[in-house]
Amino acid sequence: MAHIWLIRHGQTIWNVQGRWQGQTPDAPPLNATGIAQAHALAETLAQHAEQVAFQALYSSDLLRARQTAEIIALRLGLPVRLDPRLREVNLGAWEGMLGDDVALRYVAELEERKRNPVHSRPPQGETVFELAARVGQALDDIARAHPQANILVVSHGLAIATALCMANGTPLERVFDHLPNHAEPHVIAWQA
Repeated sequence: MAHIWLIRHGQTIWNVQGRWQGQTPDAPPLNATGIAQAHALAETLAQHAEQVAFQALYSSDLLRARQTAEIIALRLGLPVRLDPRLREVNLGAWEGMLGDDVALRYVAELEERKRNPVHSRPPQGETVFELAARVGQALDDIARAHPQANILVVSHGLAIATALCMANGTPLERVFDHLPNHAEPHVIAWQA
């Protein structure tokens, strides 16, 4: 069983603005706060590394996660292994939009998301169920590659929330209750 340290990327300006990022390639890099969060986390992890030997560092290939992972990697001396399965949920037509604008333009779709958070789909997007399946497969592969190890995984809010639910036996219907803070580790035991 691997111990996976799940880490949400640092803050971006779109997080501050309430803009939905998803997988859009237009999402901005970390802002100054996000960079500071990543550096602070790297120092915290370096202190943990005195007692916990981190054997690998994986990251989503999206810019904000990759930047966070690279800051951690520099401090810990680990290479970053990119895995696109660790990306955030694909929000389709909602990507790049302000949350308030999504609420005005997609009333029925957001109502469906409230009623059916696991299987509802943003226009041209991905369901939470599909997100959980790909994140779960990535974590299975990581755990098989590093049995009995401590592994760092940098990803995104909803992607991490699905992993937390799966690891803790929490129904995916409650996934939105488990969104993590930026640059804050959550340790789970993961059996592939």
